[in-house]
Amino acid sequence: MRCGLYIAPFGELADVRALADLAAEAEAAGWEGVFLWDHVMTHGDVAVADPWIALTAVALATERVRLGAMVTPLPRRRPWDVARQVALIDRLSGGRMVFGAGLGGDSRRELTAFGEERDPRARAELLDEALELILALWSGEPVTSPGPAFPVDQARVLPTPVQRPRPPVWLACVWPHRRPLRRAARYDGVFPVSHVASLTGDDLRELMAYIGEYRPAGAGPFDLVVTNHERPGLERMAELAVAGTTWWLQGFGESPRLADVQAAAVAGPPQWVR
Repeated sequence: MRCGLYIAPFGELADVRALADLAAEAEAAGWEGVFLWDHVMTHGDVAVADPWIALTAVALATERVRLGAMVTPLPRRRPWDVARQVALIDRLSGGRMVFGAGLGGDSRRELTAFGEERDPRARAELLDEALELILALWSGEPVTSPGPAFPVDQARVLPTPVQRPRPPVWLACVWPHRRPLRRAARYDGVFPVSHVASLTGDDLRELMAYIGEYRPAGAGPFDLVVTNHERPGLERMAELAVAGTTWWLQGFGESPRLADVQAAAVAGPPQWVR
């Protein structure tokens, strides 16, 4: 199991220089990933950093940690812009980028305020179309697609990512909803969250068994990414490991304090019997 930090770049953490410094400290302390929330605004009068600019700074400040936005609400993004942003940060970081994607939501009025699609089914269709288009554009070859939402004609995005066949693609889902798991099964990992309580080992095993029913044969490695705000003890880490978790992310909620994140970064990842 690998361990990373999962940071909302809000308030004090909207300072991109501070995020870059934190990432460097985290890498030195043994963390293996730094992942940022992707939002335009949040509750209250709070500054919110652009994750792509922040990840660029993090890439320049580090050498080994995995990076990514967790997760990008792809239905309200232009897929060709996202394809280019991920590819460029992947090249800048020497092939360390992870692409996390999901439907997004309107709890912070990020759909309503900007006139974005609010119907979940319609956003799911946008997500599927955008994902297929991004993967095609990462090939570096001219791409033609009729849409309907994102029509392109002989479009080509260069440069391509360093990683081959592509940067890992992780899909978010809210457990126990199962339909998004079928989508995740086609890609490289799943980032399940629960709005009720921390996911148990039984939850994770059930989730992965369902994904296994839809995972294509010979599709390769698959990541199970779990986040909690509480630093886990040995018992919790063992529970996650037995359930097949490949990444555990230390979260800090949507009102992170710079001092708390810095303390966690310097302390290093939780230790357990491997």
